[in-house]
Amino acid sequence: MTVADRCDRCGAQAYVRVQLPSGELFFCAHHARAHSEAFSSVATHVQDETDRLLAEHGAGSAARG
Repeated sequence: MTVADRCDRCGAQAYVRVQLPSGELFFCAHHARAHSEAFSSVATHVQDETDRLLAEHGAGSAARG
């Protein structure tokens, strides 16, 4: 996924792509967690790149400011 892929719920950068029989949805990490129960039973494939968040932003980077 690229920085151009945006969450279908809020527009933030998407880190999860959910492929469905009729198309696909993109989610930020927050909305992927919030909706995982709903899409997990119907998804044909889930591409989860949320581990990139730690690599890109580092642990505790917000605290260092």
